[in-house]
Amino acid sequence: MKILAIESSALTASVALCEDDSPIAEMTLQTGNTHSDTLLPMVEQLLAHAGMTVQDIDLFAVPVGPGSFTGIRIGVSLIKGLAFDSNKPCVGTSSLEGMAYNLAGFQGILCPVMDARRNQLYNALFRFEGNRLIRLTEDRLIPAVDLAAELSAYGEAVILTGEGSDILRNASSDQIAYIMPSPMMATQNAVGVAQLALRMYKSGQAVSDGELLPVYLRPSQAERELNERLAEEQSAQK
Repeated sequence: MKILAIESSALTASVALCEDDSPIAEMTLQTGNTHSDTLLPMVEQLLAHAGMTVQDIDLFAVPVGPGSFTGIRIGVSLIKGLAFDSNKPCVGTSSLEGMAYNLAGFQGILCPVMDARRNQLYNALFRFEGNRLIRLTEDRLIPAVDLAAELSAYGEAVILTGEGSDILRNASSDQIAYIMPSPMMATQNAVGVAQLALRMYKSGQAVSDGELLPVYLRPSQAERELNERLAEEQSAQK
């Protein structure tokens, strides 16, 4: 099965072509350009270099959250457009679980973290049992200090990855033994998205392009500001 996966949930833009679990080609950029400028050209270049077209793809994969609201929307919209033209199935993955897949071979608590602002993190905890990734928590929005306390209670090594790593370490005591993977493994990568999507597809979790939707763990900044303004107005009227 040929899988086209993209990752746009954070600063890194990544695109991968895989044949089942095996990568065929992968491209990752962290240039500061917006995903709307980089992702489609990356897809086109990767397909061209692999001698493929969109019609050759059997499965499309993209994280649907958590992460950057703009990045998630751009990634989901691109995959929906590609899948619509080809009428092929899609899988919407967890960005955090895809990051954990990049840490295959590490023993301990796998702790992907993404900066959610206001000293909060998007996080889920995992571990590998053999070749199987085991989820220990659901995807969640959690204060950095609360996550640090939770990790301390495990009493074992923590493999830390993601752009929220410094926030968590600053909120942690010296008692937590953090292991930092190489930079190549510490950022979002579409190969992990493709591997997770294959597992989800085999378990019957594929959807059509029309059913593929973002999943947000918190309201957007615009929604939060609107709710705060409405609350202030209601308070003033009392």
